[in-house]
Amino acid sequence: MSERSKDELIEAQKQVIGVLFEVIKRLQANNDLDEEYFQMILEDSKNHARLREIMNERTENAKIVGRLLEQLEI
Repeated sequence: MSERSKDELIEAQKQVIGVLFEVIKRLQANNDLDEEYFQMILEDSKNHARLREIMNERTENAKIVGRLLEQLEI
């Protein structure tokens, strides 16, 4: 295997690791938001604005995860 091929392989591996790190970070963020969301529901439904924010952030995280995983399919 040539040096150039090795360098390209290493760079591709770094990119995959970076994408997977971001996927894990986003999924963990959604888990944290889930915990807060369910706690708020249990307490009372007074916090409608924050509940909407949580749902919007979870949706955005899910979209980003989807786009990142699509990059890995290429």
